[in-house]
Amino acid sequence: MPDRLRDVYVVDAVRTPVGRYGGALSGVRPDDLAAHVLTALLRRTPELDPARIDDVLLGNANGAGEENRNVARMALLLAGIPVSVPGATVNRLCGSGMEAVVQAARAIAVGDASVAVAGGVESMSRAPWVVPKPERALPAGHQQMYSTTLGWRMTNPRMPKEWTIALGEGAELVADRYGIGREAQDAFALDSHRKAARAWADGRYDTEVAPLDGIALDRDESIRDTTSAEALAALKPAFRTDGTVTAGNSSPLSDGAAALLLTDEDGLRATGRPPLARVGATAVTGIEPQLFGAGPVEAVRRALKKAGRGFGEVRTLELNEAFAAQALACLGEWRDLDPALVNPRGGAIALGHPLGASGARITGAVAHQLAAAGSGTGVAALCIGVGQGLALVLEAP
Repeated sequence: MPDRLRDVYVVDAVRTPVGRYGGALSGVRPDDLAAHVLTALLRRTPELDPARIDDVLLGNANGAGEENRNVARMALLLAGIPVSVPGATVNRLCGSGMEAVVQAARAIAVGDASVAVAGGVESMSRAPWVVPKPERALPAGHQQMYSTTLGWRMTNPRMPKEWTIALGEGAELVADRYGIGREAQDAFALDSHRKAARAWADGRYDTEVAPLDGIALDRDESIRDTTSAEALAALKPAFRTDGTVTAGNSSPLSDGAAALLLTDEDGLRATGRPPLARVGATAVTGIEPQLFGAGPVEAVRRALKKAGRGFGEVRTLELNEAFAAQALACLGEWRDLDPALVNPRGGAIALGHPLGASGARITGAVAHQLAAAGSGTGVAALCIGVGQGLALVLEAP
């Protein structure tokens, strides 16, 4: 073990445009989506010999289909990275992409790696249906089929019923607990779309998004430039007849991938590039599974404390918008944070939420924003199904 932890740098971050469920990216396998961002990332750093990469870590929440369980290894081989470079896939559900970044940064910090690629991928469009093996051979009756797109499947009957509710019902519970009404949720969603549309129009995403060749998608597909408060208000509740959570104030099912290049000082010199940001601190926390949406509250507090920072020092905070209700609940708890600094270029309600990729997407977004600003502290955070929160602090280099 080294005498001290090494500094860890984010050299670059790239992602696909996010496709909507059944949309432009639905014909692309998840291993190909991941291979695309790996290829794009390395093309942007031509001085780096790919053989110098010590590990490739990718987050993925499904793994049941074309990912072939270890999509990181599949993708790096498809991307033409030397076979000597290993790859591993990690799963912390919605936090998987950030978990990959955390694990890669930890390996670099303790000296187990000098150069690593971390990110995530999800194709919710292509998530397969699965059938459990029968209890006995050659059953004559019908068998239950489960979708692996989102949420619980083949639930253990020993789990308390209140823990295994749908994610949307969990958002309703958070809205109830924090007193967040329909109007506030719809206003938050409208603001997400407006900020995202404006950011794309202003070229804010040009440096980090790599469209796929041959696919007519050059920006995030779920952004609704023309939506309005009236249009959002007309949508019916999705989970309760008298509820407040709708398709309009929730993140959509999505497809996409993202990847980051991380190094220590020696690896940074090998890239020939200045870094976007430096990794400050991370934190992960647990919470009651049905209240998963509030998971980031304590995770962000702990990460900032580890980094020796306060909310008043935060320049930008990317909070994954699984639901408007849960995002507003978190913001309500962070009273010392200026809400204008949160998701300045729109969030997942507009951009989309490809589960395994979102944590890498928002981490990369923070890194690019800090590089553009030239100074400051940034935070990326997500809520995670089954009751967890994950946060990562970045500093301008």
